[in-house]
Amino acid sequence: MANLFSSSIGRKLVMSISGCFLILFLLFHLTMNIVVLFSAESYNAICAFLGANWYALVGTLVLAAGVALHILYATWLTLGNRRARGEQRYAVTAAEQGVSWASKNMYILGLVIACGLLMHLYNFWYNMQLVELRGEHVNALGTSPKNGAALIAGLFSQPLYCVIYLVWLTAIWFHLTHGMWSMFQTVGWANRKWYPRLKWCAQAIATLMMLGFAAVVIVFYVRSLEVV
Repeated sequence: MANLFSSSIGRKLVMSISGCFLILFLLFHLTMNIVVLFSAESYNAICAFLGANWYALVGTLVLAAGVALHILYATWLTLGNRRARGEQRYAVTAAEQGVSWASKNMYILGLVIACGLLMHLYNFWYNMQLVELRGEHVNALGTSPKNGAALIAGLFSQPLYCVIYLVWLTAIWFHLTHGMWSMFQTVGWANRKWYPRLKWCAQAIATLMMLGFAAVVIVFYVRSLEVV
């Protein structure tokens, strides 16, 4: 067990496993978001099915714990690496060949993602599941906590929030494109033959996921203009 936290491979394994929770969180929400593009009623039915039911709460806690572990462990590793490098981190070095920008800025990207996640939780979880947990039937916006489609429509009718969410999604894309193939490499799936294939797959999956989320932002903003 100690090797998980002391060895290089162990630390990468912890980051990979905890990173899976972020991917599961994104895949689950992407599935729901795709539904809302076609049917507000179906999306709200899913929201009502989940709500404050025990299985939704357990799932939320498990995913939240995994994401929290990923963020806290990444912070601990980053601070440890900075202490180990000392003054060397201030030295100007040439760009390393084959090293992506995302791989050298994973912690910064992670901070942007964490801040965006807090914003997202405030916009949706605070106005939906938390309202139900309190036993209330109307959120601070004056709508039912089960009417998620109305929350999405209202939020993405605001240009500023649209821009913020698209920037957030871009940061997630950079983080995932490196993190996903790095996870494959950590568990031993990558070799000289499979490395470029896995890297391409990671980029393709991350791109499709982020395009799906971005489509919700853009489509609902365009619909808001049509209403006006």
